[in-house]
Amino acid sequence: MSDKFLYSLARPLLFSLDPEKAHDLTLPALRFAASAGLTRLLPKPVPDPRTVMGLTFPNPVGLAAGLDKDGAYIDGLAALGFGFIEIGTVTPRAQPGNPKPRMFRLPEAEALINRMGFNNGGVDAFVRNVQASRFYQEQQGILGLNIGKNADTPIERATDDYLYCLDKVYPYAAYITVNISSPNTKNLRQLQQASEIDALLASLKQAQSRLADTHGRYVPLVLKIAPDLDDEQIDTIASALLRHHIDGVIATNTTITRDAVQGLAHATETGGLSGAPVRDLSTRVIRAMHQVLKGEIPIIGVGGILSGTDASEKMAAGASLVQLYTGLIYRGPALVGECTAACAHIH
Repeated sequence: MSDKFLYSLARPLLFSLDPEKAHDLTLPALRFAASAGLTRLLPKPVPDPRTVMGLTFPNPVGLAAGLDKDGAYIDGLAALGFGFIEIGTVTPRAQPGNPKPRMFRLPEAEALINRMGFNNGGVDAFVRNVQASRFYQEQQGILGLNIGKNADTPIERATDDYLYCLDKVYPYAAYITVNISSPNTKNLRQLQQASEIDALLASLKQAQSRLADTHGRYVPLVLKIAPDLDDEQIDTIASALLRHHIDGVIATNTTITRDAVQGLAHATETGGLSGAPVRDLSTRVIRAMHQVLKGEIPIIGVGGILSGTDASEKMAAGASLVQLYTGLIYRGPALVGECTAACAHIH
């Protein structure tokens, strides 16, 4: 019985629930399935190793941050065949996020809107969860840790939050993502502006150098950017990434635009729109970034990947790796293998 068939049975039930409730049921069920050995029945993607940022990824298809903010379900998610897993976004202190409801499905557009707001249990609990996972203990694969700022930290003190989290997660990460592009933390995206980004990246690189000496291990730093950037902003960010020798860039986060979903139920909800409507926006940013970076800094492509064709389009636009999130909700775990197969011929 295929994973595609099983998910086709489960999806109507999950879609009958509130989206956040469905999320809160699915992850523990996946963890149970993995611990009971049931996920061994899932087909494993064909190995297709890629070396990016000095790390060897078993295949180029990863899980995007946001699905497992606290790192509580790493082992269950690892069983789905991803080439790498990114967890978070985590903040220095625990915070509840925005009031519920804060996640909405737009099935006609194969999309989600979320305004979760970095709900998480804080970085100390996050690190304990990482340490407790078999994935980490047995060095089973590539684990990216995604860091952010607390909602009540003034934007002019944001760097302090990133540096605090960087210190805490550094020993446990294969790479660390700095999220400055969520639309759901007030003023966060202004850190992408020319007036802010240099100081932030300079501080992070200085800390990275110190931590590499302390721990005897260099952990790559990756910046996650928004899809709602114009060409001038893309040039500004790309130049800053090159100037500060940042190791990678994730393009992109969710969009605040609503052009593709006008008139649909929930389309006017505030938050970040993900899924099919962000596909072309994300690919445009990847292509523009690739033209400026000229291969000097690798790009991880994410946004609107709901098929193998979508994944290969991101790679063709200049991405070295891709990540999934909303596509998993609409397509289920079979999407991982489909994307891996589609990207196999693109190097």
